[in-house]
Amino acid sequence: MAALSLGRGVWRFLGSLCRRSVQQIRLLNGASAPSWPASGRPSSASATATATATKEPSSYSALRAQAAREPAAFWGPLARDTLVWDTPYHTVWDCDFSRGKIGWFLGGQLNVSVNCLDKHVQKSPENVALIWERDEPGTEVRITYRELLETTCRLANVLKSHEVRRGDRVAIYMPVSPLAVAAMLACARIGAIHTVIFAGFSAESLAGRINDAKCKVVITVNQGLRGGRVLELKKIVDEAVKLCPTVKHILVAHRTDKKVTMGDLDVPLEQEMANEEPECTPESMGSEDMLFLLYTSGSTGTPKGLVHTQAGYLLYAALTHKLVFDCKPGDVFGCVADIGWITGHSYVVYGPLCNGATSVLFESTPVYPDAGRYWEMVQRLQINQFYCAPTAVRLLLKYGDTWVKKYDRSSLRTLGSVGEPINHEAWEWLHKVVGDGRCTLVDTWWQTETGGICISPRPSEEGAEIIPSMAMRPFFGIVPVIMDEKGSIMEGNDISGALCFSQAWPGMARTIYGSHSRFMGAYFTVYPGYYFTGDGAHRTKSGYYQITGRMDDVINISGHRVGTAEIEDAMANHPAVPETAVIGYPHDIKGEAAFAFIVLKDDTDDLDVVVKELRSAVATKIAKYAVPDQILVVKRLPKTRSGKVMRRLLKKIVTSRTQDLGDTTTLEDPSVIAEIQSAYQKYKDKRHNS
Repeated sequence: MAALSLGRGVWRFLGSLCRRSVQQIRLLNGASAPSWPASGRPSSASATATATATKEPSSYSALRAQAAREPAAFWGPLARDTLVWDTPYHTVWDCDFSRGKIGWFLGGQLNVSVNCLDKHVQKSPENVALIWERDEPGTEVRITYRELLETTCRLANVLKSHEVRRGDRVAIYMPVSPLAVAAMLACARIGAIHTVIFAGFSAESLAGRINDAKCKVVITVNQGLRGGRVLELKKIVDEAVKLCPTVKHILVAHRTDKKVTMGDLDVPLEQEMANEEPECTPESMGSEDMLFLLYTSGSTGTPKGLVHTQAGYLLYAALTHKLVFDCKPGDVFGCVADIGWITGHSYVVYGPLCNGATSVLFESTPVYPDAGRYWEMVQRLQINQFYCAPTAVRLLLKYGDTWVKKYDRSSLRTLGSVGEPINHEAWEWLHKVVGDGRCTLVDTWWQTETGGICISPRPSEEGAEIIPSMAMRPFFGIVPVIMDEKGSIMEGNDISGALCFSQAWPGMARTIYGSHSRFMGAYFTVYPGYYFTGDGAHRTKSGYYQITGRMDDVINISGHRVGTAEIEDAMANHPAVPETAVIGYPHDIKGEAAFAFIVLKDDTDDLDVVVKELRSAVATKIAKYAVPDQILVVKRLPKTRSGKVMRRLLKKIVTSRTQDLGDTTTLEDPSVIAEIQSAYQKYKDKRHNS
C-alpha cells in the first residue's frame, strides 16, 4: 500500500487560511463577510488580526470537521486569499438543497481569465503554462503564460468584433490544443459562456447541443488529428449549422495544411487574430454568473446542459488540483483527458492554470504509435503527476509490462485514476509497474455535476494508508451520507446504500440549462434535502467510502442486492480478463440475474477454464448468489469517447430492446452494437442447441 502523503506545509497553508479571527466568526451561516481592498487581498490590519487568531486546524480530520461544521469560515478565507477579486463578496454562501438553491461568494466580482493568466504573467510571464503533446510524439510545443494571455486576448477581440457579448453562448468544437484553451479563456474574459463539445460528435449531436444552448458562434478547425487519423471537423460543423438558426459566425482555425471551402458564415480565425491587439480589458463577472455549459448524455435522448458558474467552480478546481495531487511549483501536471469533458475542464485547464502550473495537453491516444506512448511522454516531458482513466489502464495491461519498463518514469510522484471505479488488477499494475511501488495512487470519485474531485485517498493525515481501488476520503466541504431504500440516513460503518451529500460545496453545478425542474428531479427530489449522486456506496468498517456503481446498476438477486461494479471487480482480477461489464436482466426464478460480458487477452487458450475460474472468483469474493448466470466473450465493450462503458446498451441487447437505444451520441464507435448483437445471437443459438 502506498503511504505517501501531503507534506506538513500543506496543512500549515490550509490552516492559516482557515483560522477563525473575530472577523471570520461573522462568516458563519452565510453572514456578511468583512470588506477588504479592491485588489482582493486583506489589509495589513486584517492580516495582523488573522495572525493573532486562535490555534489553526493542522490536520485533515480537523480541517474536514471545520469545513463541515463552519463552511463559511472555511471557504471564505480560501476564496479571499486564493482568487483575485475586483469586488469583495458580502456573503460566503446561501444554499438550500430543498429548493435546489446554490450560491457562493455572493456580491463578489472577478474574471476567471485574469485568475488563470494575468496574475501569473505579472509575476512570471515566461513560465510554461501548456505543453501541447501533439499527435506525433516528439513534436511537443511549449506555451508560456505570456503567450497564452496574448493569444487569449487576440481571440477575445475577434469574438467582440463579431458582436459576441456578455452572456452570449459560444460552441467550441476543436481538438485538444492551445488554441482551444485560449478559446475557453477568451469567452471567460469577455463574459461569454462557452460550451466545449467533444471533437468527435456527429453533426446531429453537435447541432442538438448548439440549438439547446442557442449558440451565436462556433469555433472549430479545418481538420483534427488523433491516433494518426484525420478528423474532418469543419465538414461536420458545416453539416450541423444547417440545422442551427442561431449561429451567425463560424471561426475556422487550421490544425493541418489542408485548405477548406469557406462559406458565408465562415471567418478565418488566425488571420483575424493577427490583426487584433494582444490586450483585451476583462469583463468583471458576478460570482454566480454562468462560466460554461457542459452537456452530458442520458437514456432519455435529451442531453443535459449542466451550468457551472465563476468563482466557486474555479476555487474548487484549483484547490482539489493542488491538494489531491500534491502539486508543487515547477511541477508538470499530466492529465490526458480531452477538454470536451469535465475532467479536461477542471484538471487540464482551469485548476492547473489558476494555480500557475504547467499543464499537458494530450492530443493523441494511449496506443499511438505504440503502447508505450504514455510512458515515453512521461520520460520526455518529465511529468510529475499522471491522471488517466481505468479504461486506458486496462487497455495497456493487455500489452504487458515491457512497454512501461522501456522508459524512465522516475519523475512521477502521483498517479491518478478518474472515471469508473478502478478494479484491483488495474490498480496494482498502475501502482507497482507504472509507479514502481513508490508513487501515491489516488482513485478519484466525482461527476460532471460536482465540478471537481469529491472523494479520494488524498489529502489525508501524513502517512495515512491508501487501500487499492477505493476512493476512501471525502474532500473538504464534502459531507457524505448513505441512505437506505426508505430514504433514511444509515448510521455507523460497514453499511451500503445510496450515496448522497447533505451540504453544498462551491464547485457543484447550479442547474440544468433551461430546465431547473429537471435539475431538481434528477438530483434533489429522490432524497429531499440531499444531493443524490445516483451512485451506491459502501462505508467500510474503517469509515472509508467505496463506490459500488450506479444505483441503476444494482441487481436484486433473490432478494440480495449486489452492485454490478462489485461483480466486475471480482472478475477483472483474473489475469486473462482485462475488461468486464455486468448487467442485470430478468430471471424467472431469481427475479434478476447477472449477465457478464468479458474481453479476453489475445493469448488466452481455454475459455471454459477461464469461465469456471471467474465463477469461482465471484463466489469466493462476494457470494454464490452473485455469480453471473451467463458469461459472454466479446471483442470490445460499448464505450463513450471518455472511456465509460455504456451498460444500458448491453442491457437493451440482452432484453431485445435494441429498437430504442436512447441517446448514443457519446458512443465512440456505433458499429460495436451490431458486433455484440451478433456475438450474443451466436451465444444464444449455441445454448439453445446444447
